Amino acid sequence: MERHERQGDVRDPSADPDALPCTPLMAQLRDGIHAATLDCVHCGLCLQSCPTYRVTGRETSSPRGRIYLMRGHAEGRLSDPALLAEEAFLCLGCRACETACPSGVRFGEILEKTRAAVRDQQADGRIARLVERFMLREIVPRRGRLGLLVSLLAFVQRLGLDRLAARILPKRLAAGASLLPRIPLAAERRRMPSFTPAEGTRRGRVALFEGCVMPEFFGRVNDAARLVLARAGYDVIVPEAQGCCGALHAHAGDLERAGELARKNLAVFDDERSELAAVIVTSAGCSAALRELEHWIGAEGAGLAGAVRDVLEFLDDVGPRLSLAPMPRRVCYDDPCHLIHAQGIAAAPRRLLQAIPRLELVPHRNPEACCGAAGIYNLTHPEMSARVLAPKLDALSDAAPEIVATANPGCAMQLASGLAGRGISVRVVHPIELLEESSRPVATLR
Repeated sequence: MERHERQGDVRDPSADPDALPCTPLMAQLRDGIHAATLDCVHCGLCLQSCPTYRVTGRETSSPRGRIYLMRGHAEGRLSDPALLAEEAFLCLGCRACETACPSGVRFGEILEKTRAAVRDQQADGRIARLVERFMLREIVPRRGRLGLLVSLLAFVQRLGLDRLAARILPKRLAAGASLLPRIPLAAERRRMPSFTPAEGTRRGRVALFEGCVMPEFFGRVNDAARLVLARAGYDVIVPEAQGCCGALHAHAGDLERAGELARKNLAVFDDERSELAAVIVTSAGCSAALRELEHWIGAEGAGLAGAVRDVLEFLDDVGPRLSLAPMPRRVCYDDPCHLIHAQGIAAAPRRLLQAIPRLELVPHRNPEACCGAAGIYNLTHPEMSARVLAPKLDALSDAAPEIVATANPGCAMQLASGLAGRGISVRVVHPIELLEESSRPVATLR
Protein backbone atom coordinates (compact mmCIF):
# COMPACT_ATOMS: atom_id res chain seq x y z
CA MET A 1 0.00 0.00 0.00
CA GLU A 2 2.85 2.40 0.74
CA ARG A 3 3.82 2.37 -2.92
CA HIS A 4 0.37 3.45 -4.06
CA GLU A 5 -0.05 5.95 -1.26
CA ARG A 6 3.02 7.74 -2.58
CA GLN A 7 1.21 8.17 -5.88
CA GLY A 8 -1.51 9.99 -3.95
CA ASP A 9 0.83 12.88 -3.11
CA VAL A 10 -1.00 15.04 -5.64
CA ARG A 11 -1.53 18.77 -5.78
CA ASP A 12 -4.86 20.34 -6.65
CA PRO A 13 -5.43 19.26 -10.28
CA SER A 14 -7.37 22.43 -10.98
CA ALA A 15 -4.39 24.59 -10.04
CA ASP A 16 -2.56 26.50 -12.76
CA PRO A 17 0.83 24.75 -13.16
CA ASP A 18 2.49 28.07 -13.95
CA ALA A 19 1.33 29.42 -10.58
CA LEU A 20 2.92 26.54 -8.66
CA PRO A 21 6.49 26.60 -7.33
CA CYS A 22 8.59 25.23 -10.19
CA THR A 23 11.10 22.64 -8.98
CA PRO A 24 14.16 21.85 -11.14
CA LEU A 25 12.70 18.41 -11.94
CA MET A 26 9.36 19.94 -12.92
CA ALA A 27 11.12 22.45 -15.18
CA GLN A 28 13.18 19.75 -16.92
CA LEU A 29 10.19 17.51 -17.51
CA ARG A 30 8.01 20.39 -18.68
CA ASP A 31 10.62 21.49 -21.21
CA GLY A 32 11.82 18.04 -22.22
CA ILE A 33 8.90 15.61 -22.36
CA HIS A 34 5.58 17.21 -21.41
CA ALA A 35 4.35 17.89 -24.95
CA ALA A 36 5.17 14.33 -26.03
CA THR A 37 3.26 12.81 -23.11
CA LEU A 38 0.08 14.53 -24.31
CA ASP A 39 -0.02 12.11 -27.26
CA CYS A 40 -0.95 9.34 -24.79
CA VAL A 41 -4.75 8.94 -24.63
CA HIS A 42 -4.57 6.37 -21.78
CA CYS A 43 -6.39 3.75 -23.88
CA GLY A 44 -4.55 0.87 -22.17
CA LEU A 45 -3.66 -1.05 -25.34
CA CYS A 46 -0.05 -1.00 -24.16
CA LEU A 47 -0.69 -2.79 -20.88
CA GLN A 48 -0.37 -6.42 -21.94
CA SER A 49 2.69 -5.64 -24.06
CA CYS A 50 4.55 -4.31 -21.01
CA PRO A 51 6.78 -6.90 -19.27
CA THR A 52 6.78 -5.18 -15.88
CA TYR A 53 3.01 -4.71 -15.89
CA ARG A 54 2.51 -8.39 -16.73
CA VAL A 55 4.75 -9.36 -13.80
CA THR A 56 3.39 -6.92 -11.20
CA GLY A 57 -0.15 -6.08 -12.34
CA ARG A 58 0.48 -2.51 -11.10
CA GLU A 59 -0.82 0.40 -13.12
CA THR A 60 2.20 2.49 -12.15
CA SER A 61 4.42 -0.18 -13.71
CA SER A 62 2.72 0.18 -17.09
CA PRO A 63 3.53 2.63 -19.91
CA ARG A 64 0.42 4.74 -19.35
CA GLY A 65 0.99 4.69 -15.59
CA ARG A 66 4.54 5.92 -16.05
CA ILE A 67 3.35 8.61 -18.45
CA TYR A 68 0.82 9.69 -15.81
CA LEU A 69 3.69 10.08 -13.34
CA MET A 70 5.84 11.99 -15.84
CA ARG A 71 3.03 14.31 -16.81
CA GLY A 72 1.96 14.80 -13.22
CA HIS A 73 5.42 16.00 -12.24
CA ALA A 74 5.79 18.17 -15.34
CA GLU A 75 2.48 19.88 -14.53
CA GLY A 76 3.24 20.22 -10.82
CA ARG A 77 0.36 17.93 -9.78
CA LEU A 78 2.73 15.40 -8.19
CA SER A 79 5.31 16.54 -5.69
CA ASP A 80 7.16 13.42 -4.47
CA PRO A 81 9.59 12.22 -7.18
CA ALA A 82 10.41 8.91 -5.46
CA LEU A 83 7.85 6.82 -7.33
CA LEU A 84 8.72 8.42 -10.67
CA ALA A 85 12.39 7.66 -10.09
CA GLU A 86 11.60 4.07 -9.12
CA GLU A 87 9.37 3.42 -12.12
CA ALA A 88 11.57 5.22 -14.66
CA PHE A 89 14.36 2.75 -13.92
CA LEU A 90 12.14 -0.30 -13.32
CA CYS A 91 11.00 0.03 -16.94
CA LEU A 92 13.00 -2.22 -19.27
CA GLY A 93 12.84 0.29 -22.11
CA CYS A 94 11.87 -2.56 -24.46
CA ARG A 95 9.51 -0.27 -26.39
CA ALA A 96 6.91 -2.96 -26.98
CA CYS A 97 4.42 -0.29 -25.99
CA GLU A 98 5.41 1.72 -29.07
CA THR A 99 4.43 -1.20 -31.31
CA ALA A 100 1.08 -1.49 -29.52
CA CYS A 101 0.34 2.26 -29.30
CA PRO A 102 -2.29 3.61 -31.76
CA SER A 103 -1.25 7.20 -31.01
CA GLY A 104 2.44 6.90 -31.90
CA VAL A 105 3.76 7.83 -28.47
CA ARG A 106 7.59 7.86 -28.59
CA PHE A 107 7.97 6.19 -25.23
CA GLY A 108 11.65 5.31 -25.59
CA GLU A 109 12.64 8.92 -26.18
CA ILE A 110 10.40 10.13 -23.34
CA LEU A 111 11.82 7.53 -20.97
CA GLU A 112 15.45 8.44 -21.65
CA LYS A 113 14.79 12.14 -21.10
CA THR A 114 12.87 11.40 -17.90
CA ARG A 115 15.72 9.26 -16.58
CA ALA A 116 18.16 12.05 -17.39
CA ALA A 117 15.99 14.58 -15.53
CA VAL A 118 15.64 12.30 -12.52
CA ARG A 119 19.38 11.58 -12.39
CA ASP A 120 20.21 15.29 -12.70
CA GLN A 121 18.14 16.04 -9.60
CA GLN A 122 19.23 13.10 -7.48
CA ALA A 123 21.88 13.69 -4.85
CA ASP A 124 22.10 9.96 -4.27
CA GLY A 125 25.71 8.84 -3.91
CA ARG A 126 25.11 5.13 -3.45
CA ILE A 127 28.11 2.98 -4.23
CA ALA A 128 26.21 1.00 -6.88
CA ARG A 129 25.27 4.20 -8.72
CA LEU A 130 28.83 5.51 -8.57
CA VAL A 131 30.23 2.22 -9.85
CA GLU A 132 27.71 2.16 -12.70
CA ARG A 133 28.59 5.71 -13.71
CA PHE A 134 32.33 4.99 -13.51
CA MET A 135 32.02 1.84 -15.63
CA LEU A 136 29.87 3.53 -18.27
CA ARG A 137 31.95 6.70 -18.46
CA GLU A 138 35.49 5.51 -17.83
CA ILE A 139 35.62 1.86 -18.96
CA VAL A 140 33.01 0.93 -21.57
CA PRO A 141 33.71 3.67 -24.15
CA ARG A 142 37.51 3.53 -23.72
CA ARG A 143 38.85 0.74 -25.89
CA GLY A 144 42.15 0.23 -24.08
CA ARG A 145 40.64 0.12 -20.60
CA LEU A 146 37.79 -2.15 -21.68
CA GLY A 147 40.23 -4.48 -23.43
CA LEU A 148 42.38 -4.67 -20.31
CA LEU A 149 39.36 -5.49 -18.14
CA VAL A 150 38.19 -8.20 -20.57
CA SER A 151 41.72 -9.68 -20.66
CA LEU A 152 41.64 -9.84 -16.87
CA LEU A 153 38.25 -11.59 -16.97
CA ALA A 154 39.63 -14.04 -19.53
CA PHE A 155 42.53 -14.84 -17.19
CA VAL A 156 40.09 -15.41 -14.32
CA GLN A 157 38.04 -17.79 -16.49
CA ARG A 158 41.11 -19.70 -17.67
CA LEU A 159 42.09 -20.37 -14.06
CA GLY A 160 38.56 -21.40 -13.15
CA LEU A 161 38.31 -18.62 -10.59
CA ASP A 162 34.92 -17.60 -11.99
CA ARG A 163 33.47 -20.91 -10.79
CA LEU A 164 34.99 -20.35 -7.38
CA ALA A 165 33.62 -16.81 -7.28
CA ALA A 166 30.14 -18.11 -8.10
CA ARG A 167 30.25 -20.14 -4.91
CA ILE A 168 31.61 -17.49 -2.56
CA LEU A 169 30.26 -14.20 -3.92
CA PRO A 170 26.98 -12.74 -2.65
CA LYS A 171 24.02 -14.06 -4.63
CA ARG A 172 23.47 -10.88 -6.63
CA LEU A 173 27.12 -10.57 -7.69
CA ALA A 174 27.30 -14.27 -8.54
CA ALA A 175 24.19 -13.93 -10.72
CA GLY A 176 25.76 -11.01 -12.57
CA ALA A 177 28.99 -12.91 -13.12
CA SER A 178 27.05 -15.86 -14.56
CA LEU A 179 25.84 -13.66 -17.42
CA LEU A 180 29.34 -13.33 -18.86
CA PRO A 181 30.02 -15.52 -21.88
CA ARG A 182 33.31 -17.34 -22.26
CA ILE A 183 35.81 -14.64 -23.16
CA PRO A 184 37.22 -15.28 -26.65
CA LEU A 185 40.94 -15.86 -27.06
CA ALA A 186 43.03 -12.73 -27.58
CA ALA A 187 43.51 -13.67 -31.24
CA GLU A 188 39.74 -13.50 -31.75
CA ARG A 189 39.59 -10.04 -30.16
CA ARG A 190 42.03 -8.39 -32.54
CA ARG A 191 40.88 -5.52 -34.71
CA MET A 192 39.38 -6.49 -38.04
CA PRO A 193 41.08 -5.43 -41.28
CA SER A 194 40.34 -1.80 -42.12
CA PHE A 195 39.45 -2.82 -45.69
CA THR A 196 38.03 -6.04 -47.11
CA PRO A 197 37.45 -6.10 -50.88
CA ALA A 198 34.25 -7.33 -52.47
CA GLU A 199 34.22 -10.84 -53.88
CA GLY A 200 32.88 -11.38 -57.38
CA THR A 201 30.91 -8.55 -58.97
CA ARG A 202 31.34 -5.40 -56.90
CA ARG A 203 28.00 -3.87 -55.83
CA GLY A 204 29.13 -1.03 -53.61
CA ARG A 205 30.93 -0.01 -50.44
CA VAL A 206 29.77 -0.19 -46.81
CA ALA A 207 31.23 0.72 -43.44
CA LEU A 208 30.98 -1.71 -40.52
CA PHE A 209 30.25 -0.27 -37.08
CA GLU A 210 32.09 -2.29 -34.43
CA GLY A 211 30.73 -0.86 -31.17
CA CYS A 212 32.43 -1.25 -27.78
CA VAL A 213 31.27 -4.54 -26.26
CA MET A 214 30.90 -6.39 -29.57
CA PRO A 215 34.64 -6.58 -30.47
CA GLU A 216 35.52 -7.85 -26.99
CA PHE A 217 32.78 -10.43 -26.44
CA PHE A 218 31.32 -11.00 -29.92
CA GLY A 219 34.10 -10.22 -32.34
CA ARG A 220 33.11 -13.34 -34.25
CA VAL A 221 29.75 -11.72 -35.06
CA ASN A 222 31.32 -8.56 -36.51
CA ASP A 223 33.79 -10.69 -38.45
CA ALA A 224 30.99 -12.86 -39.81
CA ALA A 225 29.20 -9.71 -41.00
CA ARG A 226 32.39 -8.49 -42.69
CA LEU A 227 32.86 -11.79 -44.53
CA VAL A 228 29.21 -12.11 -45.61
CA LEU A 229 29.07 -8.53 -46.86
CA ALA A 230 32.24 -9.09 -48.90
CA ARG A 231 30.84 -12.34 -50.34
CA ALA A 232 27.67 -10.43 -51.20
CA GLY A 233 29.72 -8.03 -53.36
CA TYR A 234 30.52 -5.12 -51.04
CA ASP A 235 33.81 -3.52 -50.16
CA VAL A 236 33.84 -3.30 -46.36
CA ILE A 237 35.68 -0.58 -44.46
CA VAL A 238 36.13 -0.54 -40.69
CA PRO A 239 37.06 3.01 -39.58
CA GLU A 240 39.76 2.94 -36.91
CA ALA A 241 38.57 5.95 -34.88
CA GLN A 242 34.98 4.81 -34.34
CA GLY A 243 33.79 4.01 -30.82
CA CYS A 244 30.91 3.31 -28.44
CA CYS A 245 27.49 4.37 -29.76
CA GLY A 246 26.29 5.70 -26.38
CA ALA A 247 23.19 3.51 -26.10
CA LEU A 248 24.01 2.20 -22.61
CA HIS A 249 24.63 5.76 -21.40
CA ALA A 250 21.31 7.01 -22.78
CA HIS A 251 19.44 4.09 -21.21
CA ALA A 252 21.06 4.96 -17.87
CA GLY A 253 19.97 8.60 -18.10
CA ASP A 254 23.40 10.00 -19.04
CA LEU A 255 22.35 11.84 -22.20
CA GLU A 256 25.29 14.22 -21.91
CA ARG A 257 27.83 11.43 -22.35
CA ALA A 258 25.68 9.72 -24.98
CA GLY A 259 25.71 12.92 -27.00
CA GLU A 260 29.49 13.25 -26.71
CA LEU A 261 29.99 9.72 -28.02
CA ALA A 262 27.49 10.29 -30.82
CA ARG A 263 29.36 13.36 -32.04
CA LYS A 264 32.64 11.44 -32.09
CA ASN A 265 31.14 8.78 -34.34
CA LEU A 266 29.48 11.45 -36.44
CA ALA A 267 32.90 12.97 -37.19
CA VAL A 268 34.32 9.56 -38.12
CA PHE A 269 31.56 8.35 -40.43
CA ASP A 270 30.62 11.69 -42.00
CA ASP A 271 33.97 11.72 -43.81
CA GLU A 272 33.06 8.43 -45.52
CA ARG A 273 29.29 8.66 -45.83
CA SER A 274 29.06 10.06 -49.37
CA GLU A 275 30.77 6.95 -50.75
CA LEU A 276 28.84 4.41 -48.68
CA ALA A 277 25.76 2.37 -49.46
CA ALA A 278 25.19 2.11 -45.70
CA VAL A 279 26.77 2.06 -42.26
CA ILE A 280 26.19 -1.54 -41.17
CA VAL A 281 25.58 -2.51 -37.53
CA THR A 282 25.36 -6.02 -36.04
CA SER A 283 23.98 -5.10 -32.60
CA ALA A 284 20.28 -4.22 -32.52
CA GLY A 285 20.78 -1.93 -29.54
CA CYS A 286 23.52 0.02 -31.33
CA SER A 287 21.64 0.34 -34.62
CA ALA A 288 18.52 1.57 -32.80
CA ALA A 289 20.59 4.16 -30.94
CA LEU A 290 22.45 5.37 -34.02
CA ARG A 291 19.21 5.71 -35.98
CA GLU A 292 17.90 8.06 -33.29
CA LEU A 293 20.89 10.40 -33.05
CA GLU A 294 18.64 13.38 -33.65
CA HIS A 295 17.04 12.77 -30.25
CA TRP A 296 20.44 13.27 -28.60
CA ILE A 297 22.29 15.81 -30.76
CA GLY A 298 19.64 17.39 -32.96
CA ALA A 299 19.58 17.82 -36.73
CA GLU A 300 23.35 17.36 -37.14
CA GLY A 301 22.85 13.64 -36.49
CA ALA A 302 20.28 13.15 -39.27
CA GLY A 303 22.76 12.19 -42.00
CA LEU A 304 24.44 9.38 -40.10
CA ALA A 305 21.14 8.23 -38.61
CA GLY A 306 19.71 7.87 -42.12
CA ALA A 307 22.71 5.84 -43.31
CA VAL A 308 22.61 3.26 -40.52
CA ARG A 309 21.23 -0.18 -41.36
CA ASP A 310 21.04 -3.36 -39.36
CA VAL A 311 23.08 -6.01 -41.15
CA LEU A 312 20.12 -8.39 -41.52
CA GLU A 313 17.81 -5.67 -42.81
CA PHE A 314 20.45 -4.55 -45.33
CA LEU A 315 21.17 -8.02 -46.69
CA ASP A 316 17.47 -8.79 -46.99
CA ASP A 317 16.84 -5.56 -48.89
CA VAL A 318 19.70 -5.88 -51.38
CA GLY A 319 19.46 -9.65 -51.79
CA PRO A 320 22.63 -11.32 -50.52
CA ARG A 321 23.35 -13.37 -53.69
CA LEU A 322 25.15 -15.96 -51.62
CA SER A 323 25.82 -19.57 -52.43
CA LEU A 324 24.49 -21.33 -49.35
CA ALA A 325 25.35 -24.87 -48.27
CA PRO A 326 22.77 -27.00 -46.46
CA MET A 327 22.57 -26.65 -42.68
CA PRO A 328 20.33 -29.36 -41.18
CA ARG A 329 19.57 -27.65 -37.90
CA ARG A 330 16.48 -26.73 -35.86
CA VAL A 331 16.70 -22.99 -35.16
CA CYS A 332 14.53 -20.71 -33.03
CA TYR A 333 14.84 -17.03 -33.92
CA ASP A 334 14.14 -14.68 -31.00
CA ASP A 335 13.39 -11.01 -31.72
CA PRO A 336 15.55 -8.43 -29.89
CA CYS A 337 13.32 -5.63 -28.62
CA HIS A 338 15.42 -2.91 -30.21
CA LEU A 339 15.18 -4.62 -33.59
CA ILE A 340 11.48 -5.43 -33.71
CA HIS A 341 10.03 -2.56 -31.66
CA ALA A 342 12.52 0.29 -32.08
CA GLN A 343 13.28 -0.43 -35.76
CA GLY A 344 10.31 -2.47 -36.94
CA ILE A 345 12.49 -5.30 -38.31
CA ALA A 346 10.95 -8.75 -37.88
CA ALA A 347 10.62 -10.49 -41.25
CA ALA A 348 14.13 -9.86 -42.63
CA PRO A 349 16.04 -12.13 -40.22
CA ARG A 350 13.54 -14.93 -40.76
CA ARG A 351 13.71 -14.66 -44.56
CA LEU A 352 17.50 -14.87 -44.49
CA LEU A 353 17.47 -17.91 -42.22
CA GLN A 354 14.80 -19.62 -44.30
CA ALA A 355 17.02 -19.19 -47.36
CA ILE A 356 19.58 -21.59 -45.86
CA PRO A 357 18.89 -25.07 -47.29
CA ARG A 358 17.59 -27.66 -44.81
CA LEU A 359 17.55 -25.19 -41.92
CA GLU A 360 14.28 -25.63 -40.05
CA LEU A 361 13.03 -22.39 -38.51
CA VAL A 362 11.12 -23.52 -35.44
CA PRO A 363 8.44 -21.22 -34.01
CA HIS A 364 8.12 -20.62 -30.28
CA ARG A 365 5.65 -18.72 -28.13
CA ASN A 366 5.82 -14.93 -28.16
CA PRO A 367 9.29 -14.50 -29.72
CA GLU A 368 8.90 -10.69 -29.65
CA ALA A 369 8.57 -10.59 -25.84
CA CYS A 370 11.45 -9.04 -23.90
CA CYS A 371 14.07 -11.41 -22.47
CA GLY A 372 14.89 -9.06 -19.58
CA ALA A 373 18.45 -8.17 -20.62
CA ALA A 374 17.78 -4.52 -21.55
CA GLY A 375 21.34 -3.22 -21.59
CA ILE A 376 22.53 -3.55 -17.99
CA TYR A 377 19.04 -4.05 -16.54
CA ASN A 378 19.81 -7.67 -15.67
CA LEU A 379 22.59 -6.31 -13.42
CA THR A 380 20.66 -3.41 -11.87
CA HIS A 381 17.31 -5.26 -11.49
CA PRO A 382 18.21 -8.97 -11.45
CA GLU A 383 15.00 -10.18 -9.78
CA MET A 384 12.66 -8.49 -12.25
CA SER A 385 14.93 -9.48 -15.14
CA ALA A 386 14.72 -13.14 -14.10
CA ARG A 387 10.92 -13.00 -13.85
CA VAL A 388 10.67 -11.46 -17.32
CA LEU A 389 13.05 -14.08 -18.73
CA ALA A 390 11.27 -17.12 -17.30
CA PRO A 391 8.40 -17.34 -19.86
CA LYS A 392 10.94 -16.99 -22.67
CA LEU A 393 12.95 -19.92 -21.34
CA ASP A 394 9.77 -21.97 -20.98
CA ALA A 395 8.89 -21.30 -24.63
CA LEU A 396 12.36 -22.14 -25.93
CA SER A 397 12.51 -25.28 -23.82
CA ASP A 398 9.20 -26.47 -25.26
CA ALA A 399 10.34 -25.74 -28.84
CA ALA A 400 13.54 -27.78 -28.31
CA PRO A 401 15.79 -26.13 -30.91
CA GLU A 402 19.42 -27.04 -31.53
CA ILE A 403 20.29 -23.37 -32.03
CA VAL A 404 18.79 -20.11 -30.75
CA ALA A 405 19.48 -17.11 -32.97
CA THR A 406 19.12 -13.51 -31.82
CA ALA A 407 20.59 -10.25 -33.10
CA ASN A 408 21.70 -8.40 -29.97
CA PRO A 409 24.65 -9.16 -27.65
CA GLY A 410 22.76 -8.50 -24.41
CA CYS A 411 19.97 -10.84 -25.49
CA ALA A 412 22.50 -13.50 -26.49
CA MET A 413 24.19 -13.39 -23.08
CA GLN A 414 20.86 -13.37 -21.23
CA LEU A 415 19.44 -16.31 -23.16
CA ALA A 416 22.65 -18.33 -23.00
CA SER A 417 22.92 -17.84 -19.24
CA GLY A 418 19.24 -18.61 -18.67
CA LEU A 419 19.26 -21.76 -20.79
CA ALA A 420 22.49 -23.01 -19.18
CA GLY A 421 20.96 -22.36 -15.77
CA ARG A 422 18.17 -24.78 -16.67
CA GLY A 423 20.63 -27.37 -17.92
CA ILE A 424 19.60 -26.89 -21.56
CA SER A 425 22.53 -27.26 -23.93
CA VAL A 426 21.74 -24.99 -26.87
CA ARG A 427 24.05 -22.93 -29.04
CA VAL A 428 23.12 -19.20 -29.02
CA VAL A 429 24.28 -17.27 -32.08
CA HIS A 430 23.64 -14.19 -34.19
CA PRO A 431 21.83 -15.03 -37.47
CA ILE A 432 24.75 -13.56 -39.44
CA GLU A 433 26.95 -16.33 -38.01
CA LEU A 434 24.71 -18.96 -39.58
CA LEU A 435 24.78 -17.12 -42.91
CA GLU A 436 28.56 -16.92 -42.76
CA GLU A 437 28.85 -20.60 -41.87
CA SER A 438 26.56 -21.62 -44.70
CA SER A 439 28.18 -19.31 -47.28
CA ARG A 440 31.80 -20.37 -46.75
CA PRO A 441 33.46 -21.42 -50.01
CA VAL A 442 34.00 -24.85 -48.47
CA ALA A 443 31.31 -25.08 -45.80
CA THR A 444 32.32 -26.69 -42.54
CA LEU A 445 29.11 -27.21 -40.63
CA ARG A 446 29.18 -27.91 -36.93
